[in-house]
Amino acid sequence: MLGTQFSVLTACVDTIKPTGSAWRDQAVEIVGPRFRTMLEGLTGSGVPRGSALRSGDGWRMEGWRLNIALLLIGGLALLILGGELLVRGSVRLAERVGISPLLIGLTLVGFGTSTPELVTSVQAALIGSPGIAVGNIIGSNIANILLILGLSALIFPLAVQRNALKRDGLFVVIVALLFSAAGWTVGLERWVGAAFVLFLVLYMVYAYRQERTAAAGAGDHTAAFEKAEAAEGVDPGLRPAPPHGHGVLAWLVPVATAVAGLVAIIFGGQFLVEGAVELARVAGLSEAVIGLTIVAVGTSLPELVTSVVAAIRRQADVALGNVLGSSIYNALGIGGITALIAPTPVPQRIAQLDMPIMLAASVLLVLFAWTGQRISRAEGAAFVGLYVAYVVWLLAA
Repeated sequence: MLGTQFSVLTACVDTIKPTGSAWRDQAVEIVGPRFRTMLEGLTGSGVPRGSALRSGDGWRMEGWRLNIALLLIGGLALLILGGELLVRGSVRLAERVGISPLLIGLTLVGFGTSTPELVTSVQAALIGSPGIAVGNIIGSNIANILLILGLSALIFPLAVQRNALKRDGLFVVIVALLFSAAGWTVGLERWVGAAFVLFLVLYMVYAYRQERTAAAGAGDHTAAFEKAEAAEGVDPGLRPAPPHGHGVLAWLVPVATAVAGLVAIIFGGQFLVEGAVELARVAGLSEAVIGLTIVAVGTSLPELVTSVVAAIRRQADVALGNVLGSSIYNALGIGGITALIAPTPVPQRIAQLDMPIMLAASVLLVLFAWTGQRISRAEGAAFVGLYVAYVVWLLAA
């Protein structure tokens, strides 16, 4: 990726250098401020900050479009690939130290598949972009319910177990209410993050105890279990298995896999956040809108794939549990860890408009699922229609 961007930079320099003293200003507008130092090295002089893009300069339009596309697409690819490598390596290591498959699934697999959202929100909060940090969490939960669950129900109507709905569906509503209350009052302060993480740990303990009961053996699984089951159904390599092999290599391979995944998601998060910030700048959109839409949907792609695959296989409980589990992890886990690492305010427009929509979507999910103990194709179409209307409204506003 960096090699491609360097080629774009060099081509820009060769193209506009003869045009006079304004060429440095124009070059920075194409490639963004992160290449300022590189450009100074090529020209031997300082580079002033660029002004706003002017219409009619086709070559400049293509330049920033290419740069932003590389950052967004490359960042998402690194996040998704890195997340899978991190989970795979961590699962293999956990097997070797004797952790039970159930605990591995509930923690490493369940939470590990949410690492794209986590890294993106943390990176955005660290650079002072609360619209992307918080928008990613809120937008992911809205997309989980309206888009992902809606598409899954369109593929195959989702039957709902009453006990699971009472337990996990109502908990999703409570979590959405807690997250919204924090956004309406104090924001994502450290103590709020600590409380969220504590709630998540308590939920995981409850889920672990629940999965060891006779009810779980009869198919009454928690959303945390179903989320892990959905990921393992798409990628069998994530499913815990008895360890095999001995010696240093048997430990070195999973460690190297996990470290490679961690490095990939760190760089992927940086690229995605930077691309989102640049896109907001040049397109004249707020960072909150970009975080709520492009970033949120992009980081939710693993959940989209796993729920759709589960619906195709007619595993309705897995498709629904994946969405419920992801919504819980997003609000408590990602919101909590982001607040602990980099406390961030909640933008006013997100608190006033988008948090109520997330809460309303959570309530609507429970209501739809409660009627007839299923989410029908018509209700799935309604979900998708509401999501499309929401995105159109965001862009228009």
